[in-house]
Amino acid sequence: MTTRLERDSMGELDVPAEALYGAQTQRAVNNFPVSHTPMPVAFIHAIARIKLASAKVNLALGELDDDRAQAIQQAAEEVISGAHDEHFPVDVFQTGSGTSSNMNVNEVIATLASRRGVEVLPNDHVNMGQSSNDVIPSAIHVSAALAVHESLRPALVHLRDTIDTRAEALSDVVKTGRTHLMDAMPLRMDQELGAWSSQLGQAIERFDSCLTRLCRLAQGGTAVGTGINAPEGFAERVAAQLSEQTGLAFTPNDSFFASLASQDAAVELSGHLKGLACIVMKIANDLRWMNSGPLAGLGEIELEALQPGSSIMPGKVNPVIPESAAQAAAQVIGLDTAITVAGQSGNFQLNVMLPLVAHNLLTGITLMSNTTRLLADRAIATFKVREDNIQAPLARNPILVTALNSTIGYNAAAAIAKEAYQTGRPIIDVAEEHTDLERSTLERLLDPRELTLGGVPDNDNG
Repeated sequence: MTTRLERDSMGELDVPAEALYGAQTQRAVNNFPVSHTPMPVAFIHAIARIKLASAKVNLALGELDDDRAQAIQQAAEEVISGAHDEHFPVDVFQTGSGTSSNMNVNEVIATLASRRGVEVLPNDHVNMGQSSNDVIPSAIHVSAALAVHESLRPALVHLRDTIDTRAEALSDVVKTGRTHLMDAMPLRMDQELGAWSSQLGQAIERFDSCLTRLCRLAQGGTAVGTGINAPEGFAERVAAQLSEQTGLAFTPNDSFFASLASQDAAVELSGHLKGLACIVMKIANDLRWMNSGPLAGLGEIELEALQPGSSIMPGKVNPVIPESAAQAAAQVIGLDTAITVAGQSGNFQLNVMLPLVAHNLLTGITLMSNTTRLLADRAIATFKVREDNIQAPLARNPILVTALNSTIGYNAAAAIAKEAYQTGRPIIDVAEEHTDLERSTLERLLDPRELTLGGVPDNDNG
């Protein structure tokens, strides 16, 4: 590999000849060969957005001349577009402030800007009025807020709408309910799917609420929260510029000291992602159970056949989308644990696990965004109902006797249920033998669909 010689405050260093970055980035590459996983591009783009906004504000405030400001803006826009993503190699497990990533962006933008015929320095010009200590926390908020707004929320709305569409279409399907994985009172399939829809609706509400706090930025606090070297009005103007760029309502946080020392909003968002992962796991497992079989399981639904399920058993087809979803959910729960630990790592005026927070947060959002769309399009929208497998056990379900409690009493109903279990006979036949209720009355009281409507069955048998 051909190299060129670069210099920073620590001396000279060889850098790949084609690299847009300089010595400080190369030092980080050399120092942190840990995971070989670079920072998420969405996070890098968010830093570039801050550089773009800062250049515009520094120009307006007279801190930066027009030529340099325009060159920085154009270079930052190139980075935001994704044109130079391969030039951001710094590992996730780097310095806890994320300084290496901030300087990586500063150096790339400075190189691109300098190619426009004006000298632009990474620290003096691109990083003007800023510190890694306020840029990185701000970039976490900006990148996460954009990912929730542009990716996660639309995916959740799509999944909820898909569920609602299927629920409406399946409102006539009555099935056996299950508690403790054991037969329980009947319910309609639209009621079962409606529970998933409600869970997702409340998850969307939680993310919407969290966005308010994510849009409060550390930018302007600089090194420790005092705002040293940031001109007056810088924080408000940068937030306004970011709002104009993204369409989100960014504002300076009411305490820069809190923004630098803590990651409370990120921990909150991660908690909501964990809550969503629990919802996804529940839906995925419900689908797996309902699809189980097809002969020796419940076999209530048939998921779309997407790929062969076994390397040795011909014809086997597995519920691969719910299985993928369950694994993604488990990963998000694990990511949240790491973010929780990282959120505690604010020592005095700075949190020092910021790159980990950024990586895990954006990874979790990506996993849940993609997973929920897959669940919607490749599982819920396409499954078929096997009504024959639903109706047969429903008709034999002794738990239907619960509807007779108010008429014959719990103990008498329990005795009828036990005999029906033991003999394998329909509950209505056993009830007719052991009560003085007429067959027509029993048919009405034990009608599974009527039992999905709630309330106490009305015995008009006298």
